[in-house]
Amino acid sequence: MAVLVWLLIPFIAAVAAGLWGSWANRTRKTRGDGPELDGYARFREAMEKSHTGAPGA
Repeated sequence: MAVLVWLLIPFIAAVAAGLWGSWANRTRKTRGDGPELDGYARFREAMEKSHTGAPGA
């Protein structure tokens, strides 16, 4: 009987983790890649700008 109790502990933990995962993901909205791509475009523009200062300054 004690063996069954020890086997129930991981089973109950797995069920609880599944329920928590479902609850935690309930309000997550799918988001496109728009904001990330906009940020990457700004990063590229900033990196492509030429520096007008003297080298090493």
